[in-house]
Amino acid sequence: MSWLFFSVGTALLWGTAELFYKKGAQPQEKFSHLKICVWVGIVMGAHAIFTLLTQNINYNPINIIRYLPVSLFYIISMAFSYFGMRFLEESISDPIENTAGVICTLLFAIFLKEEIAPLTWVAIAIITIGVLGVSFLENSGETTRKKQLGKKLAIVAFCMPFVYALLDAFGTFLDDAFFLIDDVAKSPLVDVTADTLEDVANTSYELTFALFALGLFIFMKSKKVKFGSLPQHKDKILAAVFETAGQFTYVYALGGVDAVAAPILSSVCVVSLLLSRIFLKEKLSWKTYVFIAIVIIGILLLAVSEEI
Repeated sequence: MSWLFFSVGTALLWGTAELFYKKGAQPQEKFSHLKICVWVGIVMGAHAIFTLLTQNINYNPINIIRYLPVSLFYIISMAFSYFGMRFLEESISDPIENTAGVICTLLFAIFLKEEIAPLTWVAIAIITIGVLGVSFLENSGETTRKKQLGKKLAIVAFCMPFVYALLDAFGTFLDDAFFLIDDVAKSPLVDVTADTLEDVANTSYELTFALFALGLFIFMKSKKVKFGSLPQHKDKILAAVFETAGQFTYVYALGGVDAVAAPILSSVCVVSLLLSRIFLKEKLSWKTYVFIAIVIIGILLLAVSEEI
């Protein structure tokens, strides 16, 4: 039953990471979202090096290039997410971002002609209703975001979770359809076995994120962006640590009963919602909370339907 422990642990770690992402994404700090990317890259790069030093995965550096399409989808989606967090309540952005599973399911149906089960269609319909409801309230005077940010920035900020969901879904689609496949011989990754495939893919992703972070650091230095002292980055660093720790436990969580583990892993937005309400004191209208609850119910139902 250790997989159950790791499943719950993953949901708690990633939910906590979302809390610290939000705390670190300061709206008045112009490059805060890029600074978060830098710290995530540093921590992930350190974890990748640790993996290479402690595990015999026969890593071939060419896999950084081979896995690049997937890595870029994931990394760029996260950068957009961090930007949106500067201006949106975590209670809104995280449930919308978790609709990536819906988009991924549709991508498999469209491009690989996979059949969608009736229960999955029900889950998709529920999520769609919830998202449309949140969107309607966001743009019908239920919030003061347009007055605070201006119409253009308010619209851009609200679009960020949707951009994240779309890009993350494409990354997951490529991952599941072409890279992390049962027939290892057909995977684009080289020098891998069934036992090392996921570790090699994850290490490639983490090393790419580290290089991406280095590029961002150089870019910001060229713009003479001040980073400040290390304590000023506490929330950003903690977010990166919790993100990477959750990624580690996620691998072990996958060894469990899918129909049980999947909804637990998909409950990250529930954890995030609770933590945001408790620690960030986020308050939304009751109507918005109703539609957010509908989205979360749909996400959990989708996770169950995909594993039955």
